[in-house]
Amino acid sequence: MSTAFEVARKWFLAGRKIDMVDLATELGVSRATLFRRIGNRDKLLGEVIWSLTEAAFARHLRAARGSGAARVADLVGSYVRAVNDDAAFSAFLRNEPERALRLLTTKASVVQRRTIDTVAELLAEEAEAGTLDPPLPIPDLAYLVVRIAESFIYTDVITGAEPDAGKARQAVLALLGGRE
Repeated sequence: MSTAFEVARKWFLAGRKIDMVDLATELGVSRATLFRRIGNRDKLLGEVIWSLTEAAFARHLRAARGSGAARVADLVGSYVRAVNDDAAFSAFLRNEPERALRLLTTKASVVQRRTIDTVAELLAEEAEAGTLDPPLPIPDLAYLVVRIAESFIYTDVITGAEPDAGKARQAVLALLGGRE
């Protein structure tokens, strides 16, 4: 039997709204049982989106070029580009912009916290290798790198402008003191 997470992830990837009543019906459980097992819709969406974010970060990190600031900037640029090109993610942003921003850019969900932790690990790795001289404490720097990425992913929702992964890469490179 499929788990709530597996079904929700499949629906998200298909661009389908994750409705808790529909999900309970699909799983053959009551809505109350579903809530007891997995929590509310926002918690489930956060876990689904984090699973996709974590996998995407890993792929883009393996493909990132260079070291130090260049590597971090390359990761951010390619990740932002991939997110902006992702049909399922775009559908979620378009259909539920307020929920998306709350889940993805605030402490209301696991996504931002875990993303910051992941970036902090990368920054620490580069600093320990001697390829990056962090201009700020690593936790603060990780937060700023993530906020830059978010700014260029959600630009259309926040300001109406087109998202631009190249600008995200340039901003991170500048923050970290890197050069082209």
